[in-house]
Amino acid sequence: MMLLARMLAGPGNLHAVERFVLLALGILSVALFLHQATAIARRILAARRDANFTLAPLAPRCARLFFDVLLQRKVIRERPWVGLAHAFVFWAFCAFALVTLNHLALALHAEFLDPRGAGRVLFFLAALFAVACLVAIAGLTLRRFVLRPRWLGAQPSIGSAGVAFLIAALMVTYLAAFYVAEGSAAAHAIWWLHTLALLAFLPLIPRTKHLHLLLAPLSVFLAHPRFASIPPLAGEEDFGLVTGKDLTRMAALQAYTCVECGRCMEHCPATNTGKDLNPKELVLGVRGYLNHLGPHSEEPLVGQVHPLHAIFECTTCGACQHQCPVAVEHLPLIVGLRRGVVNTGEWQHKQGTRLFLNLERTGNPLGRPHSERERFIERAGLPFFDGSQELCLWLGCMGSYDPRGHQIVTALAAVLRAHGITFGVLRKEQCTGDAARRLGNDLLFQQLAEANLATLAQAGVRRMVSICPHCVQTIAQDWREFGPSPTIEHHTELLARLGTAGLGATTEEKIVYHDPCYLARYRGVMDEPRAVIARSGHLLEPARTRKDSFCCGAGGGLFFLGEESGERIGMNRARELAATGATQVAAACPFCANMLGDALKTMDGIAPQLVDVAELAARQIKP
Repeated sequence: MMLLARMLAGPGNLHAVERFVLLALGILSVALFLHQATAIARRILAARRDANFTLAPLAPRCARLFFDVLLQRKVIRERPWVGLAHAFVFWAFCAFALVTLNHLALALHAEFLDPRGAGRVLFFLAALFAVACLVAIAGLTLRRFVLRPRWLGAQPSIGSAGVAFLIAALMVTYLAAFYVAEGSAAAHAIWWLHTLALLAFLPLIPRTKHLHLLLAPLSVFLAHPRFASIPPLAGEEDFGLVTGKDLTRMAALQAYTCVECGRCMEHCPATNTGKDLNPKELVLGVRGYLNHLGPHSEEPLVGQVHPLHAIFECTTCGACQHQCPVAVEHLPLIVGLRRGVVNTGEWQHKQGTRLFLNLERTGNPLGRPHSERERFIERAGLPFFDGSQELCLWLGCMGSYDPRGHQIVTALAAVLRAHGITFGVLRKEQCTGDAARRLGNDLLFQQLAEANLATLAQAGVRRMVSICPHCVQTIAQDWREFGPSPTIEHHTELLARLGTAGLGATTEEKIVYHDPCYLARYRGVMDEPRAVIARSGHLLEPARTRKDSFCCGAGGGLFFLGEESGERIGMNRARELAATGATQVAAACPFCANMLGDALKTMDGIAPQLVDVAELAARQIKP
């Protein structure tokens, strides 16, 4: 409150020489800033246009801009204390916008904020933010240069140190001006120190990660409204991200926006298990490519921006993109690079080739004959869909050919029958193409999608349910490129709506739930599985849960490719789930069930039993 009783001291009259020096330094500062900023802007604008980009609808974009930029929602949510420190620095910059303009206007006697009138309130508020900013800068400096989490990289940036010093200098000199007399020699010196810090700060912005101060609002506003959306190829000559000429404006903008915070690394399952994939270095690799080679270069991207084998270590779980505070879209970039090497034949991988051949020859990634699916349908007594039933049960590859998937489908069918819901399965089904899509084989994905859409249209299917989040996501979103598809939902959504009618008593079983990436992050389905589990026992939560869940390691085609280095991702997750003390691990995805089930079997001692949410619901059916 002592500040409220004081007034911000001005420098008094500036001599003509001082004004000339100020003008010269101002022109130099702005010129250096514009020289660097316009070079970056030219690189971004010279990149290829994004296919099918549209600003509509505007409302979600504006909401995201308000919450994620102005209120710093994502920054604070994922790292509360560090996030608040960053937020106070950002808010201090916002509070100082008018104050800074008024500060420079003083030199020309053109000030527009009266320190004795209404401006006094603004000066006081700016002073409060200056204090908060100084505390935040001290904490961030300690973290970045002393504690130094490995996500920030091995060596601290000299540019970051310089920027931190200048921000602190701006805040200190502003506050000091409240404690000196108007027009005094001290006030004069403080004004110049503040001005010099400001003029030195401006040209540093385009040279450091602090460029995100200017680009983050654009990146957040222009990001695709649908999470981890894979853009369509722009015609027959588009093979994905092969060379610099294939980089899009959004990819270039996001590469320069990256704040290098390392949140993507911190949550990446590949990085956390000792593999070479590093989502932060991938994005920075694109930035380095653009700086040194430019957007018109015909040099290959893969190898320059990231190693070939590393981009195929991604499970497409989306943790990197979910965590990014400036809306960098890692997954379209990774899938684009995969497209480039798959469509040009550069990627030669034994398991990958076998997977594609299996999909081409048998319509399923496991390479199983269709007769196996028919035998399972007969054994389980599943009716065929004839158009009269309420639901078409999409089995998917795991539900059709995998023993664990068979158990989940059988349990779901029992629950549907118990509730009097009529359903049927298709006589013929092919893979949705999820693995082909995520691995970059667009031609194969298109063939599978179009064949399945034709089958569904011929059968008159309008409403579907599936045990597989990957199938649900691919059918609901990715197939849209080739025509409308029937409404589809995950089986946990359906089970949650069915309620408790016809169910037995809840047990005291301790059940920990593993959120599948393609259900929680991609679809936002988190409460429904928990509602079903709560009817069967006592629900426990692991440390990484809901949209912060840790991947099982199966996505992005890795279930079929396998993990060739580092710790198995599923083993890492299984240990975390077992550490909760649960007697059962509930999954809601056949891929998760396989990966976690295998990992739990290798653990010492008595490991929790793995069950699917559908099996928990089936156990509650009254005989």
